Formats: sequence, structure tokens, C-alpha cells
Amino acid sequence: MLDLIKIRRDLHQIPEIGLEEFETHAYLMAILHDLTADKAFVDLKTWQTGILVKVNGAAPEKTIGWRTDIDGLPITEETGLPFKSRHDGRMHACGHDMHMTIALGVLEKVLENQPKNTLIFLFQPAEENEAGGMLMYEAGMFEGDFRPDEFYGLHVRPDLKVGDIATNRQTLFAGTCEVKINFKGTGGHAAFPHMANDALIAASYFITQVQTIVSRNVDPIKSAVVTFGSLHTGTTNNVIAETAQLHGTIRTLTKEMNELTQQRLRTIAEGIALSFGLEVEIQLKQGGYLPVENNPELANELMLFFDKQADVNLIEIEPAMTGEDFGYLLSKIPGVMFWLGVETPYALHHPKMSPNETAIAFAVENVAAFLKEKAG
Repeated sequence: MLDLIKIRRDLHQIPEIGLEEFETHAYLMAILHDLTADKAFVDLKTWQTGILVKVNGAAPEKTIGWRTDIDGLPITEETGLPFKSRHDGRMHACGHDMHMTIALGVLEKVLENQPKNTLIFLFQPAEENEAGGMLMYEAGMFEGDFRPDEFYGLHVRPDLKVGDIATNRQTLFAGTCEVKINFKGTGGHAAFPHMANDALIAASYFITQVQTIVSRNVDPIKSAVVTFGSLHTGTTNNVIAETAQLHGTIRTLTKEMNELTQQRLRTIAEGIALSFGLEVEIQLKQGGYLPVENNPELANELMLFFDKQADVNLIEIEPAMTGEDFGYLLSKIPGVMFWLGVETPYALHHPKMSPNETAIAFAVENVAAFLKEKAG
């Protein structure tokens, strides 16, 4: 029987950035080979650092997919845990170590007896940076008998308690768009501003003006977030900045609102550049980060199942502006994502985020029960 706490702690120590999860991949493959060594009804294939495990049904009528992500974040861990990250500047601050561990525990239970229907377990790279689900889909990894008819997945949530499962019958997560803006002017001496063209001033105007997208262009009944978390410009106090680089994000609950927000952001950036006589470069990267839209019928079925479980506190929850590339797969294959409570005071992506490990056994038992019922 798998030691899931040890596995989670092993994985927590080796976080890797998307498409570079080589040590994680090797660790997972070793466990998967042990789990499936005597199971003739299991097929396995890989794509870069991604892994697909197919548990063939004895008399399949449909294929059920379960997805987990495997990458970490470029964050320096501050938990002080004895099993903290061994990779400098890398951390499983989004709980993907928990996701992988739960998936392995569920797979172990599913393999106890060959199911009637086929199950696909996806260990997906690059959720955080390159939309690995989209990359694997576009590479044809889900073609033929590796294509699920339904897809499911979970994400840990720190502000929910262990025992909480939260989802809805609509949009659960926002669609996101990464934004990079580069204003380029002419540097110069602070004493001669008329002989320079200050990129810092233009960037400052942009930061304030871009907030009007949400306050004046977005329908107040709908939702959008425009956040710039990074601004790099200038070198010292008496030199006028030649360039200013901004890095931010757009988050909306519909694709249409995302497109509107992108259009307005571009117009504002180009207008400010024109008014200050600067050049501007704009990069908008949406890729596979679409809204996570739960299939209403499948979500209702999942919610009814979990509501009957004695140890589950089912919560019907409002959408969150969190981004997740599972939205791309759900745009191709109907399915459901839900939140799993892990009861910790620190938010996702915080350097001190440390999930309550008792959520692992809880999730394994209940997710395995759900998938076994689906698979027959």
C-alpha cells in the first residue's frame, strides 16, 4: 500500500517549472510502474514530462478521465518544513504535490479490481506557465481510445476546511490572459527633461488609466480583473528612464469579456504611447487559459454523489477569479472541477502555503468512490 504522506513530502521537495518536471516525471513513473506491473489491463504513454495511464474497462461503454497537474512555481519557499523544497527558487505553492499524491492514491484503489468502464489518469505538466493541457490535446495525446467522454479534476483551496468539497453547475474559475507591456522612450539627465522622453511617466499614466477598464467599460453585473504586479523601470534618482516594462494579468468569467478587456487595454496603451511620443510593445497571451466551465448535468451528478457521503461537507460556491488551464480541456470534453479544502492560513502561491495533509486520505477515499461508481 502506498505511503501517501511520504509521497507528498517527496514530491514537495522537488518542484519544477512547467515542461522541466524531469525529476517529478521520473518519480511518478517509478511509482506507476510498481502500481501497474501485474495489471495487464493498464496502458501507459508519455508526452514530454506528461503521463497518461489508461485503465481499460472489462466491458467499456464510456471513458472517464481524471486530471492532475505536476508543475511547481518560481517561488522561494518560507514554510520552514523539514521536507521543504530542495530546488532553489522553486516551490509547490499551489498544491500540485497534493494533487499528484491524491491521483496516485485514487489510482491504487481503482486498480484493486478491473472496472467495467475505462479510466484515464492524466498527470499533466505546465499548468502554471504553458497551458500543458492544451499542448497535450493539440499533440493528439487524447485521440482514439485515450479520449475521455468526461473529465474531472480538483484543486486545493486553503480557506476551506478538510472535509469541504466546493463546486457549482456553472463557471468555477476565470479565464486569464498574461499581459506584457514595454514602453520605450529616450533616456537622459534629470536636469534636462526636455531633451528626454520619460518611459516611467508613461507607465505611471498607464497603470492609473487601465483601471478605468473595470470601472467604466465592464458591465457592473459582470466581472473582470486587471492587475499589474510587476513594473521595472529606471536605474537611479537622476536619470530619466528610457524603458518601462509591465507584467500583469486579465481575469474574466467569460471569453467575450476577456476579449473586450484585452481590446481596451491595447487601446489605452497605444493611446498613452502616442500622447507621450513613445513606442510601445504589447504581448497578450491567453492560450489555453479559458474559463473553467463545469458541465451542468455532470456537476449536478457529482454534487449529488458527494452530498450523500457522510464525511463530505458539500458547498455550492460562487466562481473565483483563479485561473486554471483545465478550462481548455473542459472546452473540448465535458466535465467538472471542484475545490478541496486543505485548511491553511496562507493563500495559494504564498511562500508559506502548507496544506493540511489529512485532506489526502479524505480526498482519496471520496474521489475513488466517485470514480468507481462512474466506472462501474
